[in-house]
Formats: sequence, C-alpha cells, structure tokens
Amino acid sequence: MQCTICEIGCNIAEGKYGQCRMYAIEGDKIVERFPCNYFTMLPISIETVPILHFHPRGKFLQVCTIGCNFKCEGCVSEIIASRLVSGKKNGGMSNDQVIKKALEEDCIGIVFCLNDPIVSFFTFKDLARKAKENDLFIGCSTNGYFAESALKELIPLIDFVNVGIKGFSDERYISCGVKSSEPVFRNLKLLNESDVHVEVSTIYIKGSEDEVINTAKYVFSLSKDIPFQIMRFVPFGDAVPQIEPTIRDAEILCDKLRQDLTYVYLFNSPGTEYLNTVCPECGQVIFQREFFGPMGSRTIAYLPEGKCECSVPDLFRGYISKKNHHEPGFMGGYRLTRALEMIHAILICLGIRDDRKLAEIWLNVMETGYLEELHTSSQNLDSYFDVIEHFAALADKKREGMELVDYMKEKLDLIRSGVKNTGRPRVYYSMGYPLFALNGERIENNLVEAAGGESVNQLIKREGKPGVNISQEEFAEMNPEFIFISGFLSTPVSDSYDYCEKHGLSADAVKSRQIYGLRPSWDFGSPRWILGLMYIANKLHPDIFDFDIEKEANRFYEKFYGFSFDPSRQNRSFYGASSK
Repeated sequence: MQCTICEIGCNIAEGKYGQCRMYAIEGDKIVERFPCNYFTMLPISIETVPILHFHPRGKFLQVCTIGCNFKCEGCVSEIIASRLVSGKKNGGMSNDQVIKKALEEDCIGIVFCLNDPIVSFFTFKDLARKAKENDLFIGCSTNGYFAESALKELIPLIDFVNVGIKGFSDERYISCGVKSSEPVFRNLKLLNESDVHVEVSTIYIKGSEDEVINTAKYVFSLSKDIPFQIMRFVPFGDAVPQIEPTIRDAEILCDKLRQDLTYVYLFNSPGTEYLNTVCPECGQVIFQREFFGPMGSRTIAYLPEGKCECSVPDLFRGYISKKNHHEPGFMGGYRLTRALEMIHAILICLGIRDDRKLAEIWLNVMETGYLEELHTSSQNLDSYFDVIEHFAALADKKREGMELVDYMKEKLDLIRSGVKNTGRPRVYYSMGYPLFALNGERIENNLVEAAGGESVNQLIKREGKPGVNISQEEFAEMNPEFIFISGFLSTPVSDSYDYCEKHGLSADAVKSRQIYGLRPSWDFGSPRWILGLMYIANKLHPDIFDFDIEKEANRFYEKFYGFSFDPSRQNRSFYGASSK
C-alpha cells in the first residue's frame, strides 16, 4: 500500500515499514507504529523554534517524537531523527495530557519541532485539533515534504510553520534521500496562500551560495516580507569541516539577500547582529536578539509595541509577551540534542558503538530526569568525572570508565600543581565573534582557571545560553591579556582580529596578538576537553608547560577512539572525533 503522508510515497508491504520507519499497514490503512510517542515536552520561548514574527517572546510547549523521512548529512537532530528509532518503544502521554500540560504551564500554544511532524502525522493532526478546541496556538517546524493532500488536511488546523529548506536544486534533496525539491516549493506556496503564518529557514553550506540565493528568489516571488532565516551550516555527524562557512561569509550573503527580502536573519553565529529585526524604512532596530544555542535566538530588547515611528504594517502577527520565559539548562530547543550528544561522546570513549545501547541510555536519562544534573556536573572539571562514572555504570563499562577518568585526572592534577604559585593572566572566552561572551560558570572558563588564568568572564553578571552579547565598554574594562575562541560554533582567529579592528575593540590580547582558537570539541561537549586544557596551559604559561599537543592528541585518540588523530578530518560533532 502506498503511503500518502509524505511526497516520497513509500510502498509499504505487510510487516514492513517505509523510509521513515514510522508507519505500517493495519488492515487497509496506514497507521503510526508509535502514536503519541513523545520524547520531549518542555516550555520554550518561540524564538527558540525559531519563529520570530509570530507572538514574539511567547511561551510555547515544545514537543517532539522521534524519526524523520529525510537522511541529511550533518543533521543537528541526528540523534532524535535516526538513532533513537532503534530503541524507542510506544508509551508516554496522550494528546489530552499534552494539552493539559500546556495549560498548566501557562503556555499560549504548542510547537512540534526537533523532528518532523510528517513522521507523526495522525498524532500531530489530532493534537492540533485539540489545541484549537482549547484556544491554544499550534504550529511546527518541518522540512515541508508533505504530500499535497496531507498538507491540505493540516492547514486549517495550524497557526504557524517554519519550513526548513535544504536548497533549491533537486541535487540537494537527492542527497537527503528524497526525489526532488519541487514538493517543498509547491507546499510553501500553498502555505503562503493560506492563513498560516510562514517563516522559511534554509541551510547555507560553503560553496553552495546559489542554493540559498535561488531559494530566496522563489520566496521573493511569493512575498518579500516572509521572514527568511539563514542557518549557517555546522558540520555535525559525519559532515566534513571544509563545508562550514564563516560567520563573516554568511553575513555577506545576508547583505546580498536583503536587497530584495525585507527580513533576513542569520543563525548559528554567536555575536552577529543579523538576528535583529530592523525597520525597512528608517533602519532602526525594533527587536534586538542574541544567539541562544544551535538554531535558536532570544529577544533581549524591543521598541514599545514592537514598532518605530514608521509604523510598518504587519511586522509581526499577534502580541508581544511581557514576560520572557527562562529555559533552564539543556531544556528547550536544539540544546537538548547537544546534551544527548555529550552523553554519546562519553560512551564512544568507553567503547559503546551500538545504537540500541545508546538509545537505551538516552531514554534512561530522559526518564530519570538526570539531564539537569548532567548540565550542572558537566561544567565543573571534578564533577565531570562523576558523570563519566555514572554512564560507565549504566553501560556496564566501569573498567573503561576508570581508565578514562584516571587518564584525565593525571593531566589535570599535573597542570593544577604546576600553576599553584604562578601569576594569573586575565583571560576572556568568546564564542563566534569577540563580543559574545561565554557564561562564567561554563567548563571553558573553568579550564582557564585550572590552567592558571583568571577568567574575566566570571565578572559578567548576565547569563544566556551559552552566553551573552557584551558591549565594547565591558570588553575594554575587562582588558584581557589572552582571548580564546570556543571550539564550538567558532570563527577564524583572523576574522576575530578583523572584527576587533573594525569595531575599535582595544585590549592587551589584541595588541599582543594573543587570540587563539580551540579545536572542535576540545573545550566543551566531549572528554577531549583534557586536550584543550593542555593547549590553554601551553599558551598561558609557556615557561612551565610544553605539551606536544599533536602527540598528546594522538595518544588520546588511539587509546579512546581506536584511530590516530588527523587534524584535517575534524568536525563539530561532540562524539564524532573524525569525519568520514
């Protein structure tokens, strides 16, 4: 029987499944294998989805299931989209309970994101209907590959949608395991002609600028006012690092698109100003936003009633929430997927390669509520070892866990003892551009302290996820002697110097050319932070430490990954120590 939910149109035989593995045959009907199989259910701010022009700052209940109909290289939701499918069983909350939770949490709506509602179509349709009955807004983030008939069933029930576009060409979609791009653009037109609020996000891969430009041209043909989000590609999973554009490259592309489209935004780029909503008439910033984790943003300031004196009509739909919802720890948006990947990073070092075992442990974390403890313990160097031992026990790998802990502790103790009686230079830790400062309590700044530096980030009182934009005056007052750029969602050192020159940022570190970039996942997200610690110690105290970083990395990789270190094959994945 042919599946009529998505445009792939799988022919599903009795006892078999389609490409997404989420549907089966029951009599003469296509049914969900795991209806109401919710994996997460968390209150979030709508900009986390991200949706920027619908009820700004509104509190929504985020839900997701598991699975996806696409197979994209470097997927940010790879864990939920594919790896959990092997371990997840049916169960959890009914749609009535989801509605009840949304109301109890004082949410104004529900959003299905992280994985695609296409793989839970009947569940989502029923949830949407019940949300409407309870005066809750309902929407989703989707790749848009619905069969036309299925989308027409859904449109009367939903209020907003973010359509994630992989590119304009058929080739981009074939690389994701589907037929062509045409169904997505057909559906985008259908959605735009309805009463549904539509925003578009599209991936920007280095060397594929035409894919973004041609997508923008199509969006312009529908309406120049559709919010257009560029997702700077970050090579998770097995994707190679050579296809990651810099933040500056992405901003140049944004400028080109802004010649036609009114609202163009840039994500995955800490410190960029291209998350702000700017009045198309006078250029005044109406909504000021900052980076808020992968694929997310957060409104930090806005003009009264969300408009300037130009009174641009239809800038956004709905009303601005007076209270901004605070999302604790890893809770909310794609930060959850990074938390699961942090667990994966430890398990890989312990020798766990089986997806079923990985899924079993991830489910244990979600069911036992360990995620909050993971967030706290993983930021502190000493309690990180407790995290390793926790997962070593769950995986029945206690011996391997102790080997990893002993190796890391030996290096940590050596460095701590070496800097015990030394002077401590002022050190600033950025992510992306120089004016995005990591939260002071994060592990990166604890690495600085352990390596004999004074973390000036700890002077910053505000907090974000994973940090905040700071002013030029704050930067100058801290006057760091060293600057380190995070190995996650980073920017080239050369771009950092150019940014400092362009914005007149003055500090001892800039004058003495003491800005350094960390290798991916050598300071956060993986036990490889022990290598980052040695690197930082070398830079801060070259009179004390002279670690051969390449040799130390090779030793670590061979011992805990089973292969040699190759700097040319790194990526941003926490668990993936090498791209294929």
